[in-house]
Amino acid sequence: MLDNLMNGNLERTEVLISSANQIIVPKMYMLVSGVGDARFALNAFDRALCDAGVGDLNLVKVTSILPPQAVPGLRADIPDGAVVFAAVGSITSSQPGELLSAAVAVGIPTDKSAPGVLMEGSARKSASILEEEVRYMAEVGLRDRGLDVADIRSVSAEHRVIQAGAAFAAVLLW
Repeated sequence: MLDNLMNGNLERTEVLISSANQIIVPKMYMLVSGVGDARFALNAFDRALCDAGVGDLNLVKVTSILPPQAVPGLRADIPDGAVVFAAVGSITSSQPGELLSAAVAVGIPTDKSAPGVLMEGSARKSASILEEEVRYMAEVGLRDRGLDVADIRSVSAEHRVIQAGAAFAAVLLW
């Protein structure tokens, strides 16, 4: 870009600047979860990603809003190596015997023109309890926005650590 400015090529520079200001609004979402165990925590986390079917994606953490009119999608719609936004709940531990869980929930409003909410969590407790909690948080998040609940979708993962363990859950947005 600096070369363009120095050479007087302002038209190309303007294109670069305007393309950098694009707003991305995902149209699809998918809930995934997985667990892993390995000698090292990072390998356990990678195995949890692979178990969830997203080990070959580059995930970028985002906050918790589902764009209006986003629809469920399939992993097959996303090419390997793609950069994908995700609301993530994850936890790792190197304490053998420790219980790990991760969960996410999507709160879908009755008003299809309104945004939904994504809630995520991780804990050292059962996945069923954590999943109930994130589902509740999604309901509260919608109600806090003055929206009625059409549906709450959720997924969770639970793992008892053997060496180093990980539990992972996410809502992917693309």
